[in-house]
Amino acid sequence: MIRFREARRDDVPAIVALLRDDALGAEREGASLDDYYSAFDAIATEGGNTVIVGEDDGRIVATYQLTFITGLSLRATRRAQVESVRVAVDLRGQGIGQVMFADAEARARAADCGLMQLTMNADRHDARHFYERLGFTPSHTGFKRRLD
Repeated sequence: MIRFREARRDDVPAIVALLRDDALGAEREGASLDDYYSAFDAIATEGGNTVIVGEDDGRIVATYQLTFITGLSLRATRRAQVESVRVAVDLRGQGIGQVMFADAEARARAADCGLMQLTMNADRHDARHFYERLGFTPSHTGFKRRLD
């Protein structure tokens, strides 16, 4: 039985392992945990920004980051931004992602959000189908620009 909870600092190595555990993550995630600990500490001090982990019998098997955004557009609709979604490779296809998004939605509703949004790498074709099955629509085109 997977239980979703807010991540703790000592979960960082397991979270990073999940982020690295695919073709895209293996290329872009670093080897040193120092930056990840610093980022986790910063997230912990920001209001409306949290990392969630899914734990099964002491093992971290899933993770996502949830950030609440208050804005003026769409009649001042508050948004829940979902990022860094991962499920352990050996457990994919077993419904954990659906349970994870049910958890994210419950948290978003509790925070008075009227919209959930996410971005995904365009190369993640299976993820696109998964998100569409959950009711997400590809309504916008996203752009990113590196600042380094």
